[in-house]
Amino acid sequence: MRPKILLVDDRDDNLMSMESILSLDEYQFIKANSGREALKFLLHEFDFALILMDVNMPNLNGLETAALIYEREKLRQIPIIFITAINYGEEYIFKAYRSGAVDYIFKPINPDLLRAKVSVYIDLYRKNQMLLAQEQKLLAINKTLELEIRERKTSEEKISELNRQLLENVSHLESVNKDMDFFIYMASHDLQEPVRKLRMMMDRFCLKYQDLLDQEGHNYLGRISEVAQRMQLLIKDILSLTRISEDENPFEETNLNNMISDILLDFQQIIQEKKVNVMVEKLPILKVNPILFRLMFENLISNALKFSKEKGEHIIRVFSSLTLTENGIDKNGSQNGYHRLFVEDNGIGFDQQYASQIFEMFRRLHGAAEYKGTGIGLALCKRIAEKHQGFISARSKENEGTLFTISVPVYLSAPSENSALAR
Repeated sequence: MRPKILLVDDRDDNLMSMESILSLDEYQFIKANSGREALKFLLHEFDFALILMDVNMPNLNGLETAALIYEREKLRQIPIIFITAINYGEEYIFKAYRSGAVDYIFKPINPDLLRAKVSVYIDLYRKNQMLLAQEQKLLAINKTLELEIRERKTSEEKISELNRQLLENVSHLESVNKDMDFFIYMASHDLQEPVRKLRMMMDRFCLKYQDLLDQEGHNYLGRISEVAQRMQLLIKDILSLTRISEDENPFEETNLNNMISDILLDFQQIIQEKKVNVMVEKLPILKVNPILFRLMFENLISNALKFSKEKGEHIIRVFSSLTLTENGIDKNGSQNGYHRLFVEDNGIGFDQQYASQIFEMFRRLHGAAEYKGTGIGLALCKRIAEKHQGFISARSKENEGTLFTISVPVYLSAPSENSALAR
């Protein structure tokens, strides 16, 4: 910004003369015809680099105006050069300096002298502004450093305490996890038989007595059958979840294209009913557990079909990419990378803020009456990805679809070395 100079003189020709002399330089001029007008400007503006003021003005002379200006703390840093046509003597000049003036110029004004003196004070003003800016910057840096030091000390204390608690709880949590897996497996296994018998008896009852029931009776039977079916599906999903930890099937070279083709055959009826366009690009051959990987893709494709929109074109796309780790080296120091496997749809989607929650057990973003399911499918996918030393994530937007990404290391450790990830 151009430095601002306040010109104060009761005569317009003097103001024009000063402006003309200084116009060769890039200054911004504010002109006042009296001391009172100058004070009025200074009520609202404090960023003047210099004030050039006539001494002999009616009502409020230059010395009186300067004294009033310097009464305000914010204005005391603005230098004032007095301009006068009369030499009042040294005592008067001393009085001017005492009122706050930094210099004195006699009329008629010497243009070169005026430009030289103004240039000196403008240069000082610019350097002062730079020093002030640097000071503010240093103060801000200082404050940030102090805050970072305090936060780091607090964080270190918290981390130390958390580590201590973690070490105390690791063995206990491992034991609890094992007991929980065993309990879930046994409970689910024991529940299957009564549910199967319930459904079998319901089928026999319907065959024998369906002609004797009215519409309300048929409605009740339909609801009971639906509840029994949902319970059987829930037990099946819980068993699948616990079996991931127990599954000891070896990892083997698996052609994912063939796997997806088989899965799509299973879903052929619903794909045709919903008129879904399924596009599968060339997928890699990976060394994985084929049973678990099939279960994961079944859940993801089933979700894409289930949460498709009622209207418009339905699209499901399955594709992949290869991403190397930074500099091609993983955290263990060996060359590695990640296969990214994607399942994308243009369905109803969901709010991205729930992207991490959908992988939790029994987490459902939609009501059971609207979309059937147990809320375990994506938790299964997460466990399967972790079993393969990888991870799964989701990116979605409401009414625009969802993209699931499975990341699996190119070079997997032996399953036995990764047993901790199974829990």
